[in-house]
Amino acid sequence: MTTTPHSPKQADVQQPHWLEQQIEHLLLAVEHELRAAGPLGLSELELIKALQSDRWGLIGPVNFHQSEQLYPVHFLIFHTLYRLNDQLLPEGESIHLSPIRIRLFAIDRDTNESLPGHTDELRSFYLDIGQYFMSNTEIRNMVDNFWKGTVRQKPDNTSVSSAAQRLGFECPPAQFITVKQQFRKLVMKAHPDRGGSTEEVQSLNESFSILKAYYS
Repeated sequence: MTTTPHSPKQADVQQPHWLEQQIEHLLLAVEHELRAAGPLGLSELELIKALQSDRWGLIGPVNFHQSEQLYPVHFLIFHTLYRLNDQLLPEGESIHLSPIRIRLFAIDRDTNESLPGHTDELRSFYLDIGQYFMSNTEIRNMVDNFWKGTVRQKPDNTSVSSAAQRLGFECPPAQFITVKQQFRKLVMKAHPDRGGSTEEVQSLNESFSILKAYYS
């Protein structure tokens, strides 16, 4: 079974059973890949490619430059990751969730209590399966709002550090302009016409997005 980007106008809206079956397959595959990756974990891009491989065949071809195609895949993976995390917590494990690095780690179950009154908005968003059926217009508006700086969700320190290192910095620079200049240089070098690859450009874009949110 292969997951390809979906429109809310398609028949899948009337087939939650099919979608649940797909998620059950993803839960098994994602846990397997995370355990195989060990403490270093995987990037979201690496996880997508693993799920696209002949070993699983759970995700079809994706144009990473088209948000309308990328969003449903991204959403379904993170929906799966949040559900898997909830399954693993009672066993003393959790998942570090970030597009740059996704990995399993051990936790102290006795101290794994949420703060009173704390609401994890990202968790709530990704566990709402209805968000999978967001229209193309809604997806474009969400992406536009992100680039306009209206999305203020701050990335965690691990994600920021990994993103900075991916762009060649030991730590985040003092000014965002330094990040922008470095990002442009690296994207030029990584362009497929200059010997780079689409995957490398996508990884740079992910890192830049995280640092943009960090500086906003």
